[in-house]
Amino acid sequence: MFLPISDDNPHTVTPVVNYTMLAVCIVVFLWQFSLGEEAGQVAVLAYGFTPAHFFSQGAPAPGVPYVPSTLTIFTSMFMHGGWMHLAGNMFYLWIFGDNIEASLGHKRYLLFYLLCGVAAALAQGFAAPGSGVPMVGASGAISGVLGAYLVLHPRANIKVFVFLIIITVINVPAFIVLGVWIIGQLMSSAAVDAGQPGVAFIAHIGGFVAGAVLVLFMKKKSVPIFDTAHSRPFAVERRPLRMRRGGSVPRSGQRGPWDS
Repeated sequence: MFLPISDDNPHTVTPVVNYTMLAVCIVVFLWQFSLGEEAGQVAVLAYGFTPAHFFSQGAPAPGVPYVPSTLTIFTSMFMHGGWMHLAGNMFYLWIFGDNIEASLGHKRYLLFYLLCGVAAALAQGFAAPGSGVPMVGASGAISGVLGAYLVLHPRANIKVFVFLIIITVINVPAFIVLGVWIIGQLMSSAAVDAGQPGVAFIAHIGGFVAGAVLVLFMKKKSVPIFDTAHSRPFAVERRPLRMRRGGSVPRSGQRGPWDS
């Protein structure tokens, strides 16, 4: 088992947009949590992206407030299905988002982030246009950040926790970490029904591809692609376990949300 924890790219700007996205997602989730179980389900049905509503412009279920389906493409990006869903997404955004914001600039990074989220939602929607399952989560947009990172910094080293008999921290090149990630998404998408509740793998793939393409047109002219590494790959730091000291929205009826 391994877990990315940081990268070796230097911080060149204060990533105010990235911090804002993190804060908004956390605040929205706290709002969801404060609603309680039943009202929280209603919020997901109202503000999550539901392909059947988007493509047919159908009415929501009784008792669910009407929200324009085009608006839900954006509102769904800031909602999450549980604490672990939120934590995983925010962790990846924290690690990879700051360098992409520095490479694009604040305003273009905001536009880039939203466009990747839109691409992710539409990819999932076109894969299952008749689905009544609402999709929530930031990982479609964050997948776009990962795609951009792979294009700009494939040789950057990602510090990865490897959990074996001892805790080992290894520098692994980004093209390996992100390559393994996207291959996993492709394999998983082939094994599940896009119209059923669960992880929205097609959204992840759509966001990733969108980010890899968009960054070529939106990055600053001075920013190179395929940047060099800033540390030695596969360097190892071992931490014995004895030295360590101790970082889903409920289903609506029989159907739950996609988590993206």
